[in-house]
Amino acid sequence: MAEFSLELNEDQLQIQKWVHDFADSVIRPAAHEWDEREETPWPIIEEAAKIGLYSFEFVANCFADPTGLLLPIVNEEMAWGDAGIALAIFGSTLGVAGIFANGTPEQVVEWAPQCFGTPDDIKLAAFAVSEPDAGSDVSSLRTRALYDEAKDEWVLNGTKTWITNGGIADLHVVVASADPTLGSRGQASFVVPPGTPGIAQGQKFKKMGIRASHTAEVVLTDCRVPGRCLLGGKDKLDERMARAREGQRAKVQAAMATFEASRPTVAAQAVGIARAAYEYALEYAKARRQFGRAIIENQAIAFKLVDMKTRVDASRLLVHRAAWMGRTGKTFEAGEGSMSKLYAGETAVWVTEQAIQILGGYGYVREYPVERWHRDSKIYTIFEGTSEIQRLVIARAISGVHIQ
Repeated sequence: MAEFSLELNEDQLQIQKWVHDFADSVIRPAAHEWDEREETPWPIIEEAAKIGLYSFEFVANCFADPTGLLLPIVNEEMAWGDAGIALAIFGSTLGVAGIFANGTPEQVVEWAPQCFGTPDDIKLAAFAVSEPDAGSDVSSLRTRALYDEAKDEWVLNGTKTWITNGGIADLHVVVASADPTLGSRGQASFVVPPGTPGIAQGQKFKKMGIRASHTAEVVLTDCRVPGRCLLGGKDKLDERMARAREGQRAKVQAAMATFEASRPTVAAQAVGIARAAYEYALEYAKARRQFGRAIIENQAIAFKLVDMKTRVDASRLLVHRAAWMGRTGKTFEAGEGSMSKLYAGETAVWVTEQAIQILGGYGYVREYPVERWHRDSKIYTIFEGTSEIQRLVIARAISGVHIQ
């Protein structure tokens, strides 16, 4: 019988400590400043690149972990430091995930390293899916991709919104519709290489949380990319659309393939935020004295911390299960990837709110980090699929019914 263990292996433990030390010594001390500035923290990204944390080699190593756990472990530690800075550093991995999920091996080799550049010439990547009228409803994308056969080029037109690194990225992975009549089955992913004319940043958003992460619109105006920039290739796209026109069941689509790969990782970030808030509230409750004793000696506080810790650990277990299933090729029969995202995201919101309550007035002011963690946590019930969408995915999975 196969051995069962919840222990991390030696390599995972070493990397976890290495990333945690960076989060503790570099990210946390800078978190408040970059949250207030609402700017991309280039000095922190440069520090991460110098030590090899921001690099294709490191991310490829995480993706290659046979257990699937290394990427969530790293993301939890980074978000424990600060979610906004963590997203600024690892936002490029969304583009990498889009390339890995949809590209050929040759395309992965060509484009994935360009998402990071080198420590002396740092690059950023972005994954552009959402649109002003197509957020949760990915099948309604209006961005068009028209093929110019004479030039073997694709012409992209449309506006993307809520895009991490949008417009400032050197390389964009854009999901567009090659045949709108097929809905999501007519969509494909395209690499827009650095320096391509016709792509520009639109509005930059001022956000409630994760302020160190750049979020903006991406506007595509007659943006021409070579035929080789269609991830997966034209033959594969033509075959898929032909099957769809014949009414055959389609395989996972361009945007969904990326979301399935990224949801446990995003959930791990939510776990990191929740853990940070729990740990801070615990230490505060042991040190804070009221009515002649530490406030943790009151059941109202102690039991609150018990529930916080339990939900954090339960979230992590869901994340690790989903990541392991995804990496080892197990079928998500009950929407396990969505379960991890749903529970971890809502746990982060709840735990950070409880941390504010434990700190009282101190929890409500910017001098203390828990209010920032609460602001940061909310996005985890919205992006990469809202909590409502996650519940829809899970409901369909467990029932076999197409619930609307």
